[in-house]
Amino acid sequence: MAESLDSDKTSLRQQIRARLRAMSPEQHRADSQRLGERLFTLPMWKQARIVLLFAPLRDEPDIGPVISAALKEGKEVLLPKLEPGGFSYHACPIKSVDGLSPGKFGILEPPDTSTAMALNRLDLVLVPGVAFDPRGGRLGRGKGFYDRLLSAVNGTKCGVAFDEQIVDAVPVGPMDVRLNCILTPTRWIET
Repeated sequence: MAESLDSDKTSLRQQIRARLRAMSPEQHRADSQRLGERLFTLPMWKQARIVLLFAPLRDEPDIGPVISAALKEGKEVLLPKLEPGGFSYHACPIKSVDGLSPGKFGILEPPDTSTAMALNRLDLVLVPGVAFDPRGGRLGRGKGFYDRLLSAVNGTKCGVAFDEQIVDAVPVGPMDVRLNCILTPTRWIET
């Protein structure tokens, strides 16, 4: 059973990565901008005071402008930081994007001097992933870092993705955390 689940996840990751590679840089940029514009109109964004965002990788929606906007709006902004043991993320506050540095996987993280915040204080978490489905299923990169983090979050867990990342069904196992909603450049999906 576990082998079949892992195989299904690997296959779906390959399919979605091929779709994302087919996107032009112009489409990536335009769709990222549209996603951010849609986010800013949503009540969950307007009402959230403490938000966990993420430093995007090249194949993820560029939410850099969202981070800047959240800081300007006076929201308390946090980014994931890999714990010293390297098995899960902490949510650490930032005051600006200056001072972020690449962590273990090359993802920008808060400085080592940042103190983690309790995850149950978060109002909203924007969650990256490889694929998502309309029932809140999320396929990550395969290490379980976000699932461990999300299991302790009481606030809204919102996947952010390109439309190319939405599939009918994501293979999920018992440790996979479902999301409350998914935002794309053209869709708002409540799960």
